[in-house]
Amino acid sequence: MSRRRQATKRRTAKDEKFHSTLVSRLVNTVMQRGKKSTAQRIVYGAFDTISAKNPASNPIEILQRAVDNARPRIETKARRVGGATYQVPMEVPVDRQTSLALRWIVNFADGRKGSAMREALASEILEAYQGQGNAIRKRDEVHKMAQANKAFAHFRW
Repeated sequence: MSRRRQATKRRTAKDEKFHSTLVSRLVNTVMQRGKKSTAQRIVYGAFDTISAKNPASNPIEILQRAVDNARPRIETKARRVGGATYQVPMEVPVDRQTSLALRWIVNFADGRKGSAMREALASEILEAYQGQGNAIRKRDEVHKMAQANKAFAHFRW
């Protein structure tokens, strides 16, 4: 374990168009090689696509619900006890829940071949909003893994 001081938590800056920290985190998750303007174009284009498909609703609220649906509540962490490694189920902190949900949505959108990233991201967000899609399936797999290893919960510390 490190003996250095604990790193201080920095606040995430709000997004300039929607004034939302969640949108800012989504842009940072989409961003590759420091190209923030490209990531913003992709995310804002995805929001335009979401608005076109659902004209009555707000895309920020849809993103919030999609992230809430894709958040894992519990996950397994490897713990080494007496020469054996156990997958111990642990509760996930809220910040990590959001990070994992955004990462899964963006990675599955990136994995969709044959369509532009903004359309793939919009469809992945809409599917997570409706409670289906790859990010929801990934969350369910994580929950199943934690459920299967519930017998090792006493190794938690």
